[in-house]
Amino acid sequence: MTTPQHKIGSGFGPRSTADDVLHGVDLTGKLAIVTGGYSGLGLETTRALARAGAHVVVPARRKESAEEAVGDLDGVEVDELDLADLDSVRAFAERFLATGRSAEIVINSAGVMACPETRVGPGWEAQFATNHLGHYALVNLLWPAIARGRGRVVAVSSGGHRHSGIRWDDVHFARGYDKWQAYGQSKTANVLFAVHLDALARDAGVRAFSLHPGGILTPLQRHLPKEEMVAAGWIDEDGNPLEPSFKTPEQGAATQVWAATSAQLAGMGGVYCEDCDIAEPTSDPLARAGVRDYATDPAQAARLWALSAELTGINAF
Repeated sequence: MTTPQHKIGSGFGPRSTADDVLHGVDLTGKLAIVTGGYSGLGLETTRALARAGAHVVVPARRKESAEEAVGDLDGVEVDELDLADLDSVRAFAERFLATGRSAEIVINSAGVMACPETRVGPGWEAQFATNHLGHYALVNLLWPAIARGRGRVVAVSSGGHRHSGIRWDDVHFARGYDKWQAYGQSKTANVLFAVHLDALARDAGVRAFSLHPGGILTPLQRHLPKEEMVAAGWIDEDGNPLEPSFKTPEQGAATQVWAATSAQLAGMGGVYCEDCDIAEPTSDPLARAGVRDYATDPAQAARLWALSAELTGINAF
């Protein structure tokens, strides 16, 4: 059954925090895997889930930094993972599966944004490779543990998906690179990934969601020159936030935590969320909210899954 892409009236909103949406939720005995769970929104997600009783595994490209960031949290462990390196993804998945544990929650929170043109692996564009293909491979390789957990997979996308659909004739930008189009494509890929994963996995009791966390100043902006953020009206010359819609990291983590845990979403899946609710569709390319139809199109989702399987050589289904 397909879940309608429309608000459900969750009672939460853009200023709700991760702790707000977890109020009264007991995650004792649940295991969560949070990529990027040691920085920015990922760190706030890890903290909130751990406070609610979950055991959280944080796979990290910078393992020492991750251990320093989460070292004071009970029930959190760190392992090594570089999403841009399929050998690293395989190695992490093999280590995790060897423990025999189930994964009730997987949150794909790690990502890069608007980076200079970078090639990884066999010449893949880095944002598509890291934000989408690495997470695609990770979830497929972890599928036995995810299926046992019968829980949820959450892909952290962005309103940036409205910058670009999938460039089917040139997904790796071989014919001229644009950092924002590349970011937009990778974020559209996150939404399409959740659409098709949900279709494949729901009979096994696993549901998938994608989301826009909102605008938040985090290390995700590390590739953006200060001048560009000033010109965009995000910050002043001293680096102080100017955009009134910006959220705190605690507020920014709320939607992914809500999507991963909320009983309000029981029996649902395959939808794009924002502000702790299911988002409305939009056809306006200049809209500041909602999800574009090309990002939730089941046919494009199936096509992207097939392409991802071809590129990575991995497909659990």
